[in-house]
Amino acid sequence: MERSPGTAHLRGLVLGTLFPGFSGTTGPPDWLAGLIRDGLGGVVLFGRNVDPGRGDDGVAALTARLRAERPDLLVAIDEEGGDVTRLDATTGSDLPGSAALGTVDDPHLTREVAASLGARLRRCGVDVNLAPVADLDVDPQNPIVGVRAFGSDPHLVARHVQAFVEGQQLWRVAATAKHFPGHGATDEDSHLTTPTVSTPADVLTERELVPFRAAISSGVQIVMTAHITVPALDPSRPATLSRAVITGLLRERLGFGGVVMTDGLDMQAISGTVGQAEGAVLALDAGVDALCVGGGSTGPQMVETIVAAVVGAVESGRLGYERLAEAADRVRRLSRWVDGTPVDRSADGGGTAGARAAQRAVVAVGDVTLDAPPVVLELQDEPSIAAGHVPWGVGAPLADRLPGTVVVPVTESGPDPVAVLTEHPDRPVIVAVRGVRRRAWQADVVAAVRALRPDLIVVDHELPADPVVLGAHYVLAFGAARVTAETVADLLASQRQEISG
Repeated sequence: MERSPGTAHLRGLVLGTLFPGFSGTTGPPDWLAGLIRDGLGGVVLFGRNVDPGRGDDGVAALTARLRAERPDLLVAIDEEGGDVTRLDATTGSDLPGSAALGTVDDPHLTREVAASLGARLRRCGVDVNLAPVADLDVDPQNPIVGVRAFGSDPHLVARHVQAFVEGQQLWRVAATAKHFPGHGATDEDSHLTTPTVSTPADVLTERELVPFRAAISSGVQIVMTAHITVPALDPSRPATLSRAVITGLLRERLGFGGVVMTDGLDMQAISGTVGQAEGAVLALDAGVDALCVGGGSTGPQMVETIVAAVVGAVESGRLGYERLAEAADRVRRLSRWVDGTPVDRSADGGGTAGARAAQRAVVAVGDVTLDAPPVVLELQDEPSIAAGHVPWGVGAPLADRLPGTVVVPVTESGPDPVAVLTEHPDRPVIVAVRGVRRRAWQADVVAAVRALRPDLIVVDHELPADPVVLGAHYVLAFGAARVTAETVADLLASQRQEISG
């Protein structure tokens, strides 16, 4: 009679599917080091793991210490470029984001940008990147997609997703197409709730699924799930926990054979409903292979709770042993893939791809040349949870170029921008906005300032606002990356430099 797998063996398999986060910038805490030695599949780095004083060198030292515990450990990070950056969380990204690349619509350039990112991640010892975003910018009120998407046209997004995957994976840094089956057609945030996407099945096929098909055809190693309910596919369970979505659609219909990874199980769509532990069991049963946890929990407790729940589910027969073993094996195969020889290690864009892409993305309309240091009103609001607090805005780089520039952060509660301008009656005025599509108060501020100073210049750091808000003199940055802000500042200060390459 065949013996049942022992608890210790099952524990090792479950650990092989887990990707937790942790605190610290110099090495793994003791609890994490022990789990790595016991067979942990991988870890996810966040901004909290990057020492701003040491930058990439510090990250490389950290990943080396992680792998000193076990060489085949996978190290992942969420480095999209643009608004979502972990390596540059204290300064802003040196790569334009997806919206900027989609606006340029040069897949060769997108491939170069992704290759430059892959080269940097490889130097840092990171071999899994949770990018690119394959979602579409469908709902203008969507709180977490927006500029993270290459655009709203499925075929445009598809060609840039494919280019990004190919460029990054030249360096054997696994790309991750997210968030399956598409998070763009909702105005809710799965960090906070369980959004519903009410798109009919035929529209999903012709719209949301197109970029994911392109990612799969380009050899993407990972597809990340969305914690969204799509009634046309499964009316009862979010995609992450749905066998119909993961096994039926992604595996069988689309033919994806790589690693399926959950979005963070700490997010309220899972943690606030079934809970992380039960969510892990249901996700594995649905066909998921890798469990991402640790955005909000940085100790061993959640990991051990998940391990106990999954082991118990296998021992009770709720979760098949073969399904768990298959999931752990896919993660091991991914580890072997990232250890392979890159196709072309010279394809890193020569270090200029990001700056060249930013120059091509930024659009100016009307006379936006400054003849004196301006007053810059930067309209602030809470960033998305996905992006976090990262410096943004044209103010700081413009002050570097035009000493004497006055930069005033403005929130919905103050200060009064009209009162600020009365203190500087002879200065040019710039109003920097971000997210006017979702934040009506910013449009109101622009209108109030324009009534006083009709010659103002609007700098839009997100997707283009309504023409009434933009007015006659404006600059579109298509994102809040540092590199695009610096490009805008060069343009305003008439210091734009040509970058060859």
